[in-house]
Amino acid sequence: MATLKESKTLIESAYLTKGTIGNVGMPGAPIVHFSLVVSPEQNTVSGIVEITQAVDRPTIKVNVTGNIRYTGYGDITKIVNLSGEYIVSVPPPAIGSYLQKFTTYLDVNNNWNGTGGFTFGTQKVDDVPVTSAN
Repeated sequence: MATLKESKTLIESAYLTKGTIGNVGMPGAPIVHFSLVVSPEQNTVSGIVEITQAVDRPTIKVNVTGNIRYTGYGDITKIVNLSGEYIVSVPPPAIGSYLQKFTTYLDVNNNWNGTGGFTFGTQKVDDVPVTSAN
């Protein structure tokens, strides 16, 4: 069990990062907005992502968890993998709902800018910009 001092150190070293994944400005392109808490000592990341698209679709919000790895060289200093699930309701006349998976990867620098990709439903988006809002 961690002492109060050890717990305080872990909390103080965690940080928040926000940004987008996708081709912002491209008509109809799905965009992922992320807000993540990073714990460098634990190599863990958790938070929420919101998927928006400039078509007649509702916004999708997903709680995500994953890990972060540090490369130690070059421009790409962090590799992040996240996953989560969200509920999809079946349109009428059918009745019901089901869980759909969301996954994403980010290859970013210390400022959280770089490239990445994501999948949700049947859509797969690769090699798009990751832009920090920090």
